[in-house]
Amino acid sequence: MLDLNIQNKTKKRKRYIKNFKQKAIDVLPTDTDLNKVDVWFQDETRVGQQGSITRIWAEKGTRPRAVRQQQFEYGYIFGAVCPAKDKALGLMLPVANTAGMIEHLRLETFA
Repeated sequence: MLDLNIQNKTKKRKRYIKNFKQKAIDVLPTDTDLNKVDVWFQDETRVGQQGSITRIWAEKGTRPRAVRQQQFEYGYIFGAVCPAKDKALGLMLPVANTAGMIEHLRLETFA
């Protein structure tokens, strides 16, 4: 499996990109036609809002009591693009789990 990650150091990424074709050939079966291989770039992110710090007026030296909203909700976005085919797809889910990732990968196979 190719270990490409946006968090890798810049020099390391450049080295991966430079050797990408050879690394792909190394992990694919030998009888694979490279013209039929699609390269997809995938990422996921969490979006949502959590309450901010509550600020209220109080006398100097006292600790004010303030109600703060403790509830928050997130949404998870899975996305992928294939520059060669000029295609993109996305999936927004309420949770990030294995089932969601499997569904995302299943959608990529039909794109």
